[in-house]
Amino acid sequence: MDKSNNFYYPLFVKGDIDGFIGLFIDNLINLLIITGLCLSLGMPAPLIFGTILPATALSVLAGNIFYSFQARKLALKEKRRDVTALPYGINTVSLFAFFLLIIAPVYVQTKDAHLAWKVGVISCFISGIFEGLGAFIGDKIRRISPRAALLSTLAGIAIVFIALEHTIKIWDKPVIAFIPLALILIEYFSRVKLPFRIPAGFYAIFIGSVIAWTTGTMDKNALIESAKSISFNFPGFAFWDIFSGVGSGKILPYLSISIPMGIMSFFGTLQNIESASAAGDTYPVAPALAMNGVGTIIGSLFGSPFPTTVYIGHPGWKGLGARSGYSIINGAVVTVICFSGLMDLISATIPMEAGYPILLWIGVVITAQAFQTTPKKHAPAVALGLMPAISAWGLNLLRQYINREGKYTTAQLNKIIGESLPHLKGILTFSEGALLSAMFLTAVSVYLIERDFLRSFYWTIPLIVFSYIGFIHSSEVGFGMAGKIPLGYSLFALIILLVHLYNKYTTERANNEQ
Repeated sequence: MDKSNNFYYPLFVKGDIDGFIGLFIDNLINLLIITGLCLSLGMPAPLIFGTILPATALSVLAGNIFYSFQARKLALKEKRRDVTALPYGINTVSLFAFFLLIIAPVYVQTKDAHLAWKVGVISCFISGIFEGLGAFIGDKIRRISPRAALLSTLAGIAIVFIALEHTIKIWDKPVIAFIPLALILIEYFSRVKLPFRIPAGFYAIFIGSVIAWTTGTMDKNALIESAKSISFNFPGFAFWDIFSGVGSGKILPYLSISIPMGIMSFFGTLQNIESASAAGDTYPVAPALAMNGVGTIIGSLFGSPFPTTVYIGHPGWKGLGARSGYSIINGAVVTVICFSGLMDLISATIPMEAGYPILLWIGVVITAQAFQTTPKKHAPAVALGLMPAISAWGLNLLRQYINREGKYTTAQLNKIIGESLPHLKGILTFSEGALLSAMFLTAVSVYLIERDFLRSFYWTIPLIVFSYIGFIHSSEVGFGMAGKIPLGYSLFALIILLVHLYNKYTTERANNEQ
């Protein structure tokens, strides 16, 4: 326990167990995705299990330790025992972006898995630098951004990519998942404690696993094979080896991906810090943003091409009763798994459906927070902010269905969707860059509700600029890649500005007449 002026902040509490289970499942899913993608590309197993995963674990561990320390420091300062650490782990969005837009294209062109890995790692390092730069401007952006703009973006991601994405899988295997679902909802919705005061997360995982194994759902052979893969792999400092043989010509084409992803991660972390503040834990912005970038850089120095970031979900973990201990446990367990090769064994032992109800709870709490902690009259703006993420999820499903055999490029997929579903053609532009467009559109709406037309106009400027350079409403970064969208936003902004001028004129005229 930490002690300061007779105040005690426990190292661990019971809620840390549930918090760990939820955060760990999220990280485990990402680790499984990394493994599957890299193996599908033909990367050698020693590179995946001996370098990439251990290096990724180091970045996760570093961030979890820091954010746990930051929570303890805040608890001692404010003398509160309910302070919850910011959740931290592998950046899911960047994971797919770096693999599909950097690593895979390099491999397709060169058939050199090691070169593709190196280019990915260097790009990850560059992205980490831009993540960290947010520490110098993050607090100012947070002060000028309406809370609804920051929280509605997270709510959109939470309700579809965290909650709905996993909730629909619960209904696919109801025999396994419905008892864990009932346990989670009973404890977290009604606040009723289960027998022996054992956390619902433990009950869910244990009972779900027992049902899965007794009903023959799990694969015994897969369990045996995974047990054979256990071996200790400690990551080595690989930075100099990574840079050898990789000229700038191989890196420059991918700066348009690594830099925007770093900037988007910075915005995402800023939104998560605001989410934590709305839940009662107000952290200093600069250290949190700096560590976000440092964690990614640490991973890249040891060979990880996948960025890490502050996770969405702080209110959910706080609602579970997690404090700072869950962060330490998560970092330690992820490290042990990646260093020892236990990941395959765990995934072969525990059905993921037993843990999905926790992710459902997290998504619901975050979405509810966006409405509950912002002014009631801003609710329409929050609702608007949900739409880009929902659209992005829908587009992702369409692309997965059409490209289930993996034979189309993004451009080809967009053409097929546009021709086959012309009434949904707008989804191709509306859903791209959802993290940023949701924030800007919500801010515009908030100030329209407040009848502050000038500030609303100011928030249309990033919509124009970011769409013109392809950060939003385009699948590719580059000047003019979003077509006529910037022009449309310019006309949109002009109307708001004209209304501001007209409103100002009529107000001054009315005052003069008085």
